[in-house]
Amino acid sequence: MSVKIYAFADEANSRLEGQIEAMKRNSLDGLEIRQVNGKNVTKLTLDEARGIKKQLDDAGLSVWSIGSPIGKIRITDDFAPHAEVFRHTLEVADILEAPCMRIFSFFIPEGEDAADYKNEVMDRLGRLCELSAGSKIKLCHENEKGIYGDTAARCKEILDALPSLYGVFDPANFIQCGENTTAAWELLKDRVYYLHIKDALENKSVVPAGMGIGNLPFILGDYISRGGVAVSLEPHLKVFDGLASLEREGERSVVDDCSYPTKDAAFDAACNALRRII
Repeated sequence: MSVKIYAFADEANSRLEGQIEAMKRNSLDGLEIRQVNGKNVTKLTLDEARGIKKQLDDAGLSVWSIGSPIGKIRITDDFAPHAEVFRHTLEVADILEAPCMRIFSFFIPEGEDAADYKNEVMDRLGRLCELSAGSKIKLCHENEKGIYGDTAARCKEILDALPSLYGVFDPANFIQCGENTTAAWELLKDRVYYLHIKDALENKSVVPAGMGIGNLPFILGDYISRGGVAVSLEPHLKVFDGLASLEREGERSVVDDCSYPTKDAAFDAACNALRRII
């Protein structure tokens, strides 16, 4: 098992100390950093990024990817301020020594034809690629509901048009867009740089890996056999906040098999589900 396991540990704890504890408890390799100490990664100062890097180094953990919201604006919004946020985030990524940054392909106005915005989407993504040229950061496009690249076919359009861009494959997001994950994988696998470990049911609710219809065992196995080097857990599991106060110490109840009493319990369940598949 050569693939390394990272996670959106902000789903376990908002503070970096709690995120580190959750990663160490589950023997993970590090972080896909999204929210830390109450701030989105794009809003961290460079000094804050240096402090985070030191804490992670001291814990023997690394940052795999910047889980940025870049590209999660409407395609009709002004792009210039967003490009400035991206420039700053590249500096943060450099300090954290993250090899990757996930990005998106802009929200399409509801009810409108995504094809009408193809050229603008490609122009903006191309500009992001230009801005990152010369850096050590691989930009990785993630499929996400409501953006231009929400279907496998449009993800392929993006990756074909922009050879310097890579893919992040999120099975649950494809399910939530009505896509078959195996077909999507076959179409995109040659350009996928890493996987998000997230599964979902036919009703689109997120469940631990292997419990949904995302074909995670097949996709993960094929990814590893093709030389894949990293996966990133994004649990997105339901937490029943009131349950913990009703339990005896040490108990960890599960509600409807996919809801958990605390964020830590949900995070651990996601990690254990991935371990079972492996």
